[in-house]
Amino acid sequence: QVVESCVAAAGYSVGEFAALVFAGALGFAEALYAVKVRAEAMQRASEAVPSGMLSVIGQREANYKFACLEARKHCESLGIEKPVCEISNYLFPDSRVIAGHLQALEFLQENARKYHFTRTKMLPVSGAFHTRLMEPAVEPLAEVLKSIDIQKPLVCVYSNVDGKKYMHSKHIQKLLVKQVVSPVLWEQTMHSVYERKQGTEFPYTYEVGPGKQLGAVLKKCNLKAWKQYNHVDAMEDEETADT
Repeated sequence: QVVESCVAAAGYSVGEFAALVFAGALGFAEALYAVKVRAEAMQRASEAVPSGMLSVIGQREANYKFACLEARKHCESLGIEKPVCEISNYLFPDSRVIAGHLQALEFLQENARKYHFTRTKMLPVSGAFHTRLMEPAVEPLAEVLKSIDIQKPLVCVYSNVDGKKYMHSKHIQKLLVKQVVSPVLWEQTMHSVYERKQGTEFPYTYEVGPGKQLGAVLKKCNLKAWKQYNHVDAMEDEETADT
């Protein structure tokens, strides 16, 4: 019943492929192959430069872009050419993920107080995903997506790249590639998905898969929408079948 009455879907980073499969835009096996190529290409790009991702909670006055600029200048002073340090994920108000050269992220951690960051935490990932350090992964993914039959989604799917609905198959192909080197605009996507005329009821929201991180983010972005949120663990059915 929920699937039949679904009005929109969105997926976080690689989850966007799952959202497009759910919406009938991509075949499951083809999407899985594209994800494999994407992951391997991103891993190779990660190995080329010591880089990473830093989760940041900031106070209201935190200026993330200025902090990134100063971190890049610090890297230049160390002799790093064309350093990368930029926002890679917009999670919820006052929360960002900053990605780039490790030296830049270390500089931000050491100077957290100066930039009004209340908490910083390195993420357990191997590279600076969703930044231009992932450019080597663009071509392999673009080639795979050219060979895949992409349909117009049966329900609205929102893109990580601009927080807007995908319009047609060429649009999907173009933005899935761009997503690899662009920040994930999740906070902006949440605003787009739940935009309603005043007095209109919010839809039910289901997070499918391991963990409830997106539910926690939704609570910070839109408390009213979160009140109708449910989590569906992908493993529940299999466990029940075994017992």
